Amino acid sequence: MALHRITLTVNGETELVDVPSNMTLLRMLREKLVLTGTKNGCSAGECGACTVIMNGEPVNSCMVLAVECDGAEITTVEGLAHDGQLDPVQEAIVEQGGVQCGFCTPGILISSRALLNRNPNPGDYEIRDALVGNLCRCTGYLRIIDAVKEAAQRRSVVAS
Repeated sequence: MALHRITLTVNGETELVDVPSNMTLLRMLREKLVLTGTKNGCSAGECGACTVIMNGEPVNSCMVLAVECDGAEITTVEGLAHDGQLDPVQEAIVEQGGVQCGFCTPGILISSRALLNRNPNPGDYEIRDALVGNLCRCTGYLRIIDAVKEAAQRRSVVAS
């Protein structure tokens, strides 16, 4: 199978990667770039464990071909923390007890960050809507929703 050379920005770093035409963005992140925080849950775009931000929008990386990402900007869960400082969403989800087994957590964190990027002060409905594609079998979502609200509050305090 022929390889395609793509250039993309992942977590602020320019990457040049050779990928086969059938490789998903999820597999490329995990296998070629060794960014294993993005999880493979269902390989069918239904669970949200593989969610990343692509060009500002959350996407299921198991449903996107790597070759479609040529020129794209990607943020994975590894890209949320900066200079050793966790993102407010990461801090809040831990403090609010929104993590149990943790398998779904990277996708939930990314979906939450994407929401807060476009709406810094979401209500419960907006938070629930943003997380509709992220399945969690452990937490029941209430603590996750509380964590997103807490992260939004922290962000507004920092911005003031």
